[in-house]
Amino acid sequence: MNQVLINDTTLRDGEQAAGVAFTKDEKIAIAKFLDAIGIHEIEIGIPAMGEAEQRAIAAVCGLGLRANLLGWNRAVISDIQASIACGLKRVHISIPVSAIQIAAKFQGQSQIVLQKLKDSISFALDRGLFVSVGGEDSSRADEKFLLDVALSAQEWGASRFRFCDTVGMLDPFTTHNKVRQLVLSLSIPVEMHTHDDFGLATANALAGIKAGALSVNTTVNGLGERAGNAPLEEVVMALKRIHNIDLGIDTPRLLEISRLVAAASGYSVPPWKAIVGENTFTHESGIHAHGVLQNPNTYEPFAPEEVGWERRLVVGKHSGKHLLSNLLQQHGMNLSLEETHSVLQMVRQESVEKKRSLTTQELLVLAQAQQHSHSI
Repeated sequence: MNQVLINDTTLRDGEQAAGVAFTKDEKIAIAKFLDAIGIHEIEIGIPAMGEAEQRAIAAVCGLGLRANLLGWNRAVISDIQASIACGLKRVHISIPVSAIQIAAKFQGQSQIVLQKLKDSISFALDRGLFVSVGGEDSSRADEKFLLDVALSAQEWGASRFRFCDTVGMLDPFTTHNKVRQLVLSLSIPVEMHTHDDFGLATANALAGIKAGALSVNTTVNGLGERAGNAPLEEVVMALKRIHNIDLGIDTPRLLEISRLVAAASGYSVPPWKAIVGENTFTHESGIHAHGVLQNPNTYEPFAPEEVGWERRLVVGKHSGKHLLSNLLQQHGMNLSLEETHSVLQMVRQESVEKKRSLTTQELLVLAQAQQHSHSI
């Protein structure tokens, strides 16, 4: 597991999210940031989409980034030619492998799929390219056919095989079993590509890695088609903190890139989003806040600074007197037990009325009013 590589596809599968369209400058900015924090490989787009996409991809290729850059292609010669024209040295070739996908795209003729794959791999290798092959809808494919495709891709010269849970319908246990079979049968690395239709993208990505996959696709904030992909920040931090695998990613900058992609995509991050959500290190409830004030480890799995956050303590409906007193003391206010109880009741009432936590200024106004009433 220590050899795992992150292949981030924010600029390809992430941008395929409905309503998302990155400008050339945004693609450049995101690619530079991914590279700066240590992402190993970046899938930067689909050259066959046309001139605008090709200009953006070529611009990224010209940056001289340390990360390997990969272009996404169908098993079509003209797609690969478009990748070459952009300056790409690495191509990913995607083919359908499930019966439902082959029926929809190739009238059920699996031999045509294999022939197209063979021809496109040969074309790419003849031009000195690194070739990754992806089995679209691997999770719903007949396991024997999937293995035949992967072994054929390996035999024809592919350097990696991508296992795609295209509609996100696997659970981690099934993922582990399916990927383990591939890993044991192939001599080339297996890559994980998971979707979040059932909220299991991160879990399935980790299960695939546990089964021996050596590469994993991610997107910043989990951006992607339908319910999205495995979030970069979740996969990296789960590997780092749960499995003790440090991939060399600059994790304190995960919040920065989350905000960059949120702005470029036009989709804000929910406050409860793991790792990068605003509430991730925000404490309101009395029991939690009291515990964190004594020892942050009581209710935090790791320090907020590790992912670019700072701890926040806020007062609201669920707060207790310990948190309230602590926040007021930080602003030079020391209330009696009776005053603290009175302010706490006002805080809870106002929080319900406002449907949110109170700001520090709102708390201070309540506390000052309480002090004033007691002094009269």
